[in-house]
Amino acid sequence: MNVRDYLSIPYILQARPVERDGRWTRRLRYPELGAFAAEHEDVEQALLELERLRIGEVMRRLRAGDPPPVPRPPLATTDQGWWARHLGLGALVEGQLDRPAEELAGEQ
Repeated sequence: MNVRDYLSIPYILQARPVERDGRWTRRLRYPELGAFAAEHEDVEQALLELERLRIGEVMRRLRAGDPPPVPRPPLATTDQGWWARHLGLGALVEGQLDRPAEELAGEQ
């Protein structure tokens, strides 16, 4: 699999309301991928942050030689390069998307 494939894997999204100091916020997670979560009063902002975390986690795991789980096949119709640039992470994936994922192991 190449890096693009790993970034195109659809993970189950878990969304829950959470009360913080008497105010309600939204907590979003990809429990299949890791223990990270994003919280925000605006669910759309939480989703954007969660997607930043997802891309970062996938790239971190590939560089560590610990590929992320593949619970279902990658989506063929996503543009992960555009999405990463939109989220401000273009530099993280630039030149990496079509590389075999195992080539990233050990890179910083």
